[in-house]
Amino acid sequence: MFKSLIEAAQNSAFKSPFTSANCQAATPSTPLLPSAVGDAPRQLTPNHNFAAAATAQGDSCEFGSNHYFVLCGLGGIISCGTTHTMVVPLDLVKCRLQVDPAKYKSVVNGFRVSLAEEGVRGLAKGWAPTFIGYSMQGLCKFGLYEVFKVIYSDAIGEENAFLYRTGLYLAASASAEFFADIALAPMEAAKVKIQTTPGFAKTLREALPKMTAQEGISAFYKGLVPLWMRQIPYTMMKFACFERTLELLYKYVVPKPRADCTKGEQLIVTFAAGYIAGVFCAIVSHPADTVVSKLNQAKGASALDVAKQLGWSGLWGGLMPRIVMIGTLTAAQWFIYDAVKVFLRMPRPPPPEMPESLKKKLGITGPQ
Repeated sequence: MFKSLIEAAQNSAFKSPFTSANCQAATPSTPLLPSAVGDAPRQLTPNHNFAAAATAQGDSCEFGSNHYFVLCGLGGIISCGTTHTMVVPLDLVKCRLQVDPAKYKSVVNGFRVSLAEEGVRGLAKGWAPTFIGYSMQGLCKFGLYEVFKVIYSDAIGEENAFLYRTGLYLAASASAEFFADIALAPMEAAKVKIQTTPGFAKTLREALPKMTAQEGISAFYKGLVPLWMRQIPYTMMKFACFERTLELLYKYVVPKPRADCTKGEQLIVTFAAGYIAGVFCAIVSHPADTVVSKLNQAKGASALDVAKQLGWSGLWGGLMPRIVMIGTLTAAQWFIYDAVKVFLRMPRPPPPEMPESLKKKLGITGPQ
């Protein structure tokens, strides 16, 4: 299975969040040597007319290898675990705004009331399940996104992978998030319970046995379906919007080709594309996020019951702080993920280009 997956990766038209289908005609004398990241391709796969994802000079791993996917998962752990933990105070106030708008009337008021009741340390409530849960989610989200993108792009072929790349990004990210949420659900339930139920528990060690005693194992997974409803649209937007925004920034905004940008400049573009994607992520996933927050507070309620109780306007409570939080989070996650790739010397091809075979069919000359 792993051998076929690696072969699929090496034949894939899309190779990372910064993917490329660098297409050049092969010549019999062209040596099968890897090209440097960002350089024009210097090798072709035996069966495909585009650059192979072999280990470039200076790269620490080969694209599509087990080593590569493990490092992608590590990047996801670092990017998601750290960023979500950093914004725990804002997340705490956002959750309280959603479940008790009568008491917490605004973001500023929410911070004021929380500080008055619990002090500064109270703003860190739920940091442990946040760090653990979102680290596990990041492992699956980023690692499996790379895996599914390789599998799906190989399944539909090089030309279709370019033409329908937005659909490819959406399908790969949705598939990855399905499994990522299964890993996240128990810690998310514990986090919301700690943050929104006064007097229930102050720490994760205290919350876990109480939740198990009261509702059994179902306490940790009763929010899984609304979590899918929140996170899958969020992640689809996060990856697809980021990928396409990155393309547009390099095509219309950045005044020089990506290959001429320093790694620091590339990371700035990554951050900008991530923030733009984050704003859209927050909007499309917010109603489900409100349901998740209220559901984990209300014992025995279903997602539909909570949605009816909240009403249409109630589903959008706490949107502005979530836009700030998710925009910053998404930008920071992509920045950190890309920085990890730079630090670990992983393959980072540029945005996709039209395959030569498709250019010939369409009668197009020159770069597109």
